[in-house]
Amino acid sequence: MKVNESLPRELRGIQGAEIYTHGHLPAAAAYCRRLGLVELVNQLVPSQMHLQPGLLVQAMVLDTLSGRTPLYRLQQFMEEQDRELLLGDSVPASAFNDSNLARGLDALFNAGPSRIVTEVGIEAVKQFKLDTSAVSYDTTSTSVWGDYLRCEDENPPPGSVITEGHSKDHRPDLKQFMTELLCVDRGVPIFGQTLDGNSSDKTSNNRILSRISSLMARHGLGPGAFVYVADSAMVTEANLEVIGTKPFISRLPATYNECRRAIDVAVDSGVWTDLGVLAENTTTSKRPSAVYKVFETTVELYGRPYRALVVHSSAHDKRRQKKLDKAIGASAMEISNELSQLTTVYYCEADAIAALKKAEAMSSKLHNVEASIIPFEVRKPGRPPVNRPASTTTRYRLSWELLLDNEAVKREREIAGCFVLLSSVPDDGKDGMDGRALLRTYKGQYGVESDFAFLKDPLVVNDVFIKSPHRIDALGMILIIALIIWRLMERTMRAHLQNEGKTIEGWDRKQTIKPTSFMMTTALIGITVILIKNRRTLLCQSTLRQLDFLEALGLTKEVFLDSRFKCNPIIPQEMVRSG
Repeated sequence: MKVNESLPRELRGIQGAEIYTHGHLPAAAAYCRRLGLVELVNQLVPSQMHLQPGLLVQAMVLDTLSGRTPLYRLQQFMEEQDRELLLGDSVPASAFNDSNLARGLDALFNAGPSRIVTEVGIEAVKQFKLDTSAVSYDTTSTSVWGDYLRCEDENPPPGSVITEGHSKDHRPDLKQFMTELLCVDRGVPIFGQTLDGNSSDKTSNNRILSRISSLMARHGLGPGAFVYVADSAMVTEANLEVIGTKPFISRLPATYNECRRAIDVAVDSGVWTDLGVLAENTTTSKRPSAVYKVFETTVELYGRPYRALVVHSSAHDKRRQKKLDKAIGASAMEISNELSQLTTVYYCEADAIAALKKAEAMSSKLHNVEASIIPFEVRKPGRPPVNRPASTTTRYRLSWELLLDNEAVKREREIAGCFVLLSSVPDDGKDGMDGRALLRTYKGQYGVESDFAFLKDPLVVNDVFIKSPHRIDALGMILIIALIIWRLMERTMRAHLQNEGKTIEGWDRKQTIKPTSFMMTTALIGITVILIKNRRTLLCQSTLRQLDFLEALGLTKEVFLDSRFKCNPIIPQEMVRSG
């Protein structure tokens, strides 16, 4: 941020002196330079504009990562920045006016937003040696407030169709567009684009499966050289036909009979392989890590056998547990109502025995009815003879007790904690994965989900107010590129600490080996630079914590002084696998 009025008294007389209080943006700019973002976009986007498309993209990416809202006031944002340091060009802030911004988004759309993201992803893999052995795919929805009535025309405008669809934001009252991401190395996007708001995850998977071979070939990977990871929407007859024998990992939907059969086999056998804790993130006492155990079997879908890994997690699915609790209550109420309809006293023992059998037959898989017959004597009607005891006759009372079947409930609770991974990856050989590796690879899917949280974070991007669908597509590209930079910074820091065997000061002065990019932004707040006659000088010493974060990022203090400075992450080959 530019702070002319805060110049020290001894510097106020210097003509043209400016002070900038930088945060993490120069670091992010150094990552953009490592990717050659400006040059790459300029090469891909033909434009006659005075403002280069590459400069516009990098400016919008840095604006996104600044956390400032609203995003569209780009000119105001750039007026406060050291533009030559962040962009490598001292272009005037007025060049980032709304008219140039609109024309720039149009040019980006015409060049193909997904094509640009793909090229950026290729450069990210090359420059940062990303692990491409597993690629994760998922989609999410983003709600918008406008009517977008033209999207309902017979010939809708160019761009994604903004319309109603299955809302993952739980806002069915709003129209939406979808975003798809293809990620590697625990969440770094290498491909992404916006989709129509009513796109189905099943058809989206089918489309990406049809072109993934050509996409990954750009990374030098042929068929079978990578594992495709997706959620349960991938498992359809059409998608399994498209992927064929290529390696994949997905979750078998519970709607398939083979899913319940595999779980039943695992639970009934009791032969589990304990994997222990496979936590991807730091856990707390309030949220302990899940403990896993697995059971290997096979299932058959559409005439083809597949490997099935039944996984049991100690962190039981709360929704399923609540559903089971409701089922227990409903079962007890239903049986009690049926029992209340039975006669309790019988004149005939045979009738009482028949009623007992009927009561016991009311047992369910969760409750047992234990019934019994108690004979008792009653006096016959009428006055008894003189000097003789009263005559009696035998009656039969039916009694019962409703008991919870603890073993059955225990089994159902164990079943509720299970899910099934479906895979074509062999369990041995050069490209094989055992149960632990298979589950760990699937758990990498959380990286895509956290990416969606970034794209929807109000601190990153505010509500979308763009009227033209094709400009939403272009803006979606900007957000995905910003996400790439964000994830590369986080990955680099963690890889450095792991390689060096170090920790870094995180939240509440606690040491961590898994710093987040947001944590980094708070650490780099307040670094102040004075610019006098095109020469930059730090006005204060960096703190030890700031230096530690810069080192982890592959940077030095020069990143705040030199507009050509690039990050230099050192990631040994053995680090690539572990991510």
